Amino acid sequence: MPRDAAEVEAAIRWALARGKALELVGRGSKRVLGRAVQWDATLDLSALSGVTLYEPEELVLSAKAGTSLAEIETLVTASRQGLAFEPMDYGPLLGTAAATGSIGGALAANLSGPRRIKAGAARDHFLGVSAVSGRGEIFKSGGRVVKNVTGYDLCKLLAGSWGTLAAMTEVTIKTLPQAETEESVLALGLGDAAAGKAMTAALGSYADVSAAAHLPALAAARIAQSAPAGDAVTAFRLEGVAPSIRHRKSVLETLIAPFGTLATLKEASSRALWQAVRDVTPFAAAGPGGGRYVWRLSTRPSHSIDVGRTLADQLGAELLFDWAGGLVWAALPPADDAGAALVRATVAAAGGYATLIRAPAAVRAAVAVFTPEPAVLAELTQRVRKSFDPQGVLNAGRMWAGI
Repeated sequence: MPRDAAEVEAAIRWALARGKALELVGRGSKRVLGRAVQWDATLDLSALSGVTLYEPEELVLSAKAGTSLAEIETLVTASRQGLAFEPMDYGPLLGTAAATGSIGGALAANLSGPRRIKAGAARDHFLGVSAVSGRGEIFKSGGRVVKNVTGYDLCKLLAGSWGTLAAMTEVTIKTLPQAETEESVLALGLGDAAAGKAMTAALGSYADVSAAAHLPALAAARIAQSAPAGDAVTAFRLEGVAPSIRHRKSVLETLIAPFGTLATLKEASSRALWQAVRDVTPFAAAGPGGGRYVWRLSTRPSHSIDVGRTLADQLGAELLFDWAGGLVWAALPPADDAGAALVRATVAAAGGYATLIRAPAAVRAAVAVFTPEPAVLAELTQRVRKSFDPQGVLNAGRMWAGI
């Protein structure tokens, strides 16, 4: 459990000298994600904690990588700011403690919530990093402003690398002002196909929605704010100042009224609904769907409804559509292969990617958790990996076997 970058460097150099493989762990909230692999030792980065710089007027924050997201969000909220990429909390879905994730883990997993369609993912707010590579070398990249990159933008490379390239020790991110208020407009009782059309229409309008999601009846019934019971719910979030929301709400309601009955959620209920969508609580480990295996599917919104229909008809999947259909959560009944063959074939035909998020270790060891890469891309991935970590010290095999 290193306390600073020098101790991280020393730990990695120790592993290099002895031919050991290290598991990188921040606060452990996503520890069961990825392939089930055995490592020789664990490098616990949770002691690298604390905000080192916060300048609200400059919209910039630096923190040690093990700093909890909850601490950061509390700090920036006091200045009426927030993390616009709205990182999801995997705790409810994976059955671990809620609100325990770290900022380094959020960036390493490139997390993003429902606002992804407007604000982008974590990588788009990642300005600078200090890290230790698998060579045992400390390096820095980026800085404190958006246009600060000369040479390679290593922040973008590390985002989504799941700790396989380097151990981040300190990060700098962009903060943004919070919206003054928010409301959500709900279209009730829509079938999946009609919901897809409504979301497409909303995103192409002047309503400027910051989130759009479709909850089929079963998923909607597990979120208290999505009432009335028994109906599917297609939700649209509007954020900003009150006069703007009133105008855009009128535009949105006129646009989607032909699709079905409308309802409105005010600020508190709207926030609760989108937190439930962000954290996929309809499929929470402690809930009715807790025994199912969960896939995260990323595809073009125009194809997501067909993908979902195929998995529902052939595998009995329960579904939740976020990002206006660009992200599909599918909860499948337990099976030895987690339905991997059909899931991957269906998503690949739609030009998308599938990640197995929740399944027992034995299944994650037997089934490719991340989408297998084409040979040319896999070779490039391996070359990048070896340039940072030639001996495979850091999180080896977590994403793909042999990498």
